[in-house]
Amino acid sequence: MKVTIIGGGSYQWSPKLIGDLLATPSLRPLELVLEDIDASAAEAMAAYARLVDQKLGSKAKVSATTDQRRALEDADYVVVTISTGGFASMAVDLDVPARHGIRQSVGDSVGPGGINRALRNIPVLVSIARDMEEWCSDGWLLNITNPMTCLTRAVCKETSVRCVGLCHEVGNFCMDLAIALGVPHTVVNPTVAGVNHFPVVCALDIAGDDGLQVLTSMVEEQGGLGLLLPVDDEPAEPFSRLDFVKRHVVALSLLDRFGALPAAGDRHLAEFVPWILTESSRWGESWGVALTPISRREEDQKRYEEEVNAVLSGIDEPQTWDSGELVAPVIDSLITGTRRDLPLNIANRGQCPDLLEDAVVESMCTVDGTGIHGRDKVRLPSGISELVRRHVAVQELTVEAALRGDEKLAREAFLLDPLAGRGELSETETMVEELLEETSEWLPQFTKTTEEVAR
Repeated sequence: MKVTIIGGGSYQWSPKLIGDLLATPSLRPLELVLEDIDASAAEAMAAYARLVDQKLGSKAKVSATTDQRRALEDADYVVVTISTGGFASMAVDLDVPARHGIRQSVGDSVGPGGINRALRNIPVLVSIARDMEEWCSDGWLLNITNPMTCLTRAVCKETSVRCVGLCHEVGNFCMDLAIALGVPHTVVNPTVAGVNHFPVVCALDIAGDDGLQVLTSMVEEQGGLGLLLPVDDEPAEPFSRLDFVKRHVVALSLLDRFGALPAAGDRHLAEFVPWILTESSRWGESWGVALTPISRREEDQKRYEEEVNAVLSGIDEPQTWDSGELVAPVIDSLITGTRRDLPLNIANRGQCPDLLEDAVVESMCTVDGTGIHGRDKVRLPSGISELVRRHVAVQELTVEAALRGDEKLAREAFLLDPLAGRGELSETETMVEELLEETSEWLPQFTKTTEEVAR
């Protein structure tokens, strides 16, 4: 079995994925290839993987390379975790909109930052998939790169490669809820429809009880949402019901208004609705939503590198416990036929009937030896359905703009997005101009001729 990680030099993602993959019996013996444009980072993660292999006795063959095609040759599964332009491009995604009165809590899925990130990542993901068509046409592409919906959609739209987007947000939400309620996480079973980072739970079973009603009662027990705002402290240990409500106050407020529950972290949800990140809310502060500047991401990166280096120097042990990420479980189910029901991002084949056919949607899927299939057919409540449809329309425009090198479509996507397009028209257009200009080195499709893009 050969698994290739494109972006395998990631200090954030690779340690978790390596531990999960090498601990999965169905993958043994495993050939693990770590490909990255940064040779030193790829070699560091290969050294890390060999330590994990030694600890687990998994007898894996581990290698590092900067040659993408060599890495893809005969691969059974290709995991993609990249960031085109790195922190330099991400800083533009955040800083330019902030100059024009739009502040983002994450900036990687929707809003001006999410759209701009999609425009530069889509050609790269499609290029990887094109190489897969040539070098490993039967392989699966498992995408964990953001913006997940747009990138997975582009690959499905343009290539024959089997592709799925994997995200931990629904799982993390359900784990938080299980801990707060003091129940096993296996008894928390959601029914989901929506898009990545705005996956809407339309029904929730908790050991046979109506979970949405359980959540409503939890809020009432804590005095109601009005008494919880602003969110002014951090969750305590042990994690209580009050801590759960404070951590997910945006999600629970949407449940109160719309009757369905977006089950992602509040920092992501805030960018999908235009009334959270406002000057009057102190840019989300009164909702407990914190902004993530590039300096914070750089601090996190430094910590990830220090953790890996501590393992490589023998100070710490490598991670071999289950990370909670979905890559290894999905691969195991595809190999062994073991059925798992997981929240995954695949093309809409009727699982979300009020959203566009073929658009990539996040829903509960069944994974087994026959592949990955939508489990449920779920209609969203009318109000929240309109909100999600708006985002799907923006994502479709973004994908088409990135694939065709069409700046006009790209500008339409920014204007249609609820967060990016909420300002005065001329200022929004100036913001878009600056975003495209300051990240132009990673947007070659907008400088090529029509004939070059077609090729």
